[in-house]
Amino acid sequence: MKQHINDLICQSVSAIDTENTIDPAILSRIKTERCKDRAHGDFASNAAMMLAKSLKKSPRDVATALIENMPKDERISRVEIAGPGFINFFVNQNFIAKNLENMAADPRLGVKSCAHKSNIVVDYSAPNVAKEMAVHHIRSTVIGDACVRVLEFLGNNVIRANHIGDWGTQFGMLIAYLEKAENEQGSGMDLSDFEAFYRMAKKCYDEDAVFAEKARNYVVKLQGGDPYCRAMWKKLVNMTMEQNQKLYDRLDVTLTDKDIMGESLYNDMLPVLVQDLIDRGIAVEDNGAIVVYLPQFKNQEGNPLGNIIRKRDGGYLYTTTDIACIKYRIDTLHADRILYFTDSRQQQHHEITWAICRKAGYVPENVKLEHCPFGMMLGKDGKPFKTRSGDTVKLRDLLNEAENRVAKMLEDRGSPLQGEEREQVIHNIAIGAVKYADLSKNRNTDYIFDWDLMLAFEGNTAPYLQYAYSRICSIFRKAKVQSGNIIITDGVEEELAGKLLAFPEAVESVGAKSMPNLLCNYLYELSNQFMRFYEHCPVLKDEVPEEVKRSRLALCDLTAKVLKQGLGLLGINVMEQM
Repeated sequence: MKQHINDLICQSVSAIDTENTIDPAILSRIKTERCKDRAHGDFASNAAMMLAKSLKKSPRDVATALIENMPKDERISRVEIAGPGFINFFVNQNFIAKNLENMAADPRLGVKSCAHKSNIVVDYSAPNVAKEMAVHHIRSTVIGDACVRVLEFLGNNVIRANHIGDWGTQFGMLIAYLEKAENEQGSGMDLSDFEAFYRMAKKCYDEDAVFAEKARNYVVKLQGGDPYCRAMWKKLVNMTMEQNQKLYDRLDVTLTDKDIMGESLYNDMLPVLVQDLIDRGIAVEDNGAIVVYLPQFKNQEGNPLGNIIRKRDGGYLYTTTDIACIKYRIDTLHADRILYFTDSRQQQHHEITWAICRKAGYVPENVKLEHCPFGMMLGKDGKPFKTRSGDTVKLRDLLNEAENRVAKMLEDRGSPLQGEEREQVIHNIAIGAVKYADLSKNRNTDYIFDWDLMLAFEGNTAPYLQYAYSRICSIFRKAKVQSGNIIITDGVEEELAGKLLAFPEAVESVGAKSMPNLLCNYLYELSNQFMRFYEHCPVLKDEVPEEVKRSRLALCDLTAKVLKQGLGLLGINVMEQM
C-alpha cells in the first residue's frame, strides 16, 4: 500500500511540475509511513515539505495542489492536509475488508515471495570443538536462525553455514589426551563434560613433558594428513557436534550436521591462496611473514596497517582462513549475499578480511558482505552473565533452569495440563521465553538477562504472545457459529485491520535489515491491538448481530494465523492451551 500511495504522489508531482523545476533527487527523500495514530489516517506523506522549496510555495499550498491533481483511487477514501503540510491518506474500509479476506485465504498471509531468488549464505552459531556451548553462543544461534527462517520464507535459497572452530594447534593436545583417556577408560567412554576434558588435557600438556612432545608431534601429523590423527580428530568433532545438535534440537533451531562448514574445510586452500596474493603483489614478505598492507586501515603511528596472512613459522591466521572461506562461498556456493552473525567486537576483523577480498577481486561488486553484529548478554549487575561463582553459564544449564522455572510457574497457576501435553507446554514456554528475550532486543545493543521479565505473561515477552494466541483459540472452542465475511463497523476494528495488513512489511523488514526485533515489536503491537479489540468489540455476546459476530470471528482467526506464522518465523512455538 505504501508503494501504491507513493505512485499516486509521483503522478501528482508530474502534473504540477510543468516546468521541470523539481530535482529528481528530492523525490527519493519523499517518505510515506504508516500513521501511529489512526485518527490521523492510515498513511502520511512528507511530500509537500520536500517539494516546497523547489516549487517556491508553502508546504500546505503544495499539499493542496498535490491533492487536487492526485488521480482518484478506489483504495483511498479521502486525503487530508495536517499540520505544517503532511498529507494523510485514509484507506477505503471496503478495500481493507477485501484485503483482509484475501490475506486470510493466502497461506503466506499476504507475504510475497521475492521477485529475484538470491543465494544467501548465513554464517551463525559457530561453536568450538571440544568445548561445550555456553550462553554467549545463544545470540548468534537464535538471531541467525530467525533471519534464516525469514529469508527462506521470502523465497531465497539460504545456505546455513555453521563455521565451527575445528582446526588449530590445540588439537594435537586434545588428540593426545583422547588417546590417553581411551587407553585408560576404553573407547566407549563418556565425553559429555568437555570443560573437564579440555582442562585435563591442558594440565597434562603443562605438566608432562613427554605428553607435550607427543601433542606437538600430533599437530604436525594432523596437518600432514596422518590417518590415525585424522580419525582421532574426527572423533572429537563428531562427539562435540552430536552434543551440540541436542542443544540445537532443544532450542528448536534449524541447524543440522549437514550445515557444518568448519575451519578445516578451507585448510587445503590456504597455501594456494597466499601464493596467489603474493604473485599479484597484494601480499608481501616482511621479516619472514607474509603481510597485506591496507592504506584505509592505520596503525598507531598512522601508517598502513599490516595484516599477517602467514606467520614466519609457516602457520596461518584466522584472517587467512576467513579469506579462503569467502572465496569458497563465492566460487563454490555462488553466494549473492553473505551474512555474518558475530559479536560487535569482530567488526574490524570482518572489514579487513573483506577489504583484502575486494582488493584481490575474489568478491564481485554485486555481492553483499554484511556483518550483523550483536552486543553482550549481561547480568543484572551490568557485567557479562555468569554463575554466582563467576564461571561461564553453560547453555544446557540455562535451558534446564528455564524449564524448571516454567514448571513451577504452571504449578503455582494451577494448570490442569498433564503428561506429554504439560511437558510440551513447559518446553514451548521456556524455550520461547529465552529466545524471545534475545530476539526482541535490538541486536546491536547489550541486554540484561532477567528471568522475571522474560517469563512474565505481560509485556513484550514470548509467554504474553503465546497466551494471546491460546486465548484466541479458546474463543473458537466456545463459538457456536463459524467466521464469515469481514465488515469494518468500528474504529477499533479498523485499527486491528490496519495492524494485520502491516504483517508483510514487518517480515520484509527483517529480511532486508536482519533485525528480528522488528518482527517482535510488530507481534507485540498486534497482540496489544487485539486485546483492545476484544475488550471493545464483543465477539460472542448474544446481543451481537450474527453478521458482525462472524466478521469479528474472522478477525480473531486472522490474528491467530499471523501470531502463529510470525512466532514461527522467530522459531517459537504456540499452543492452543496453556
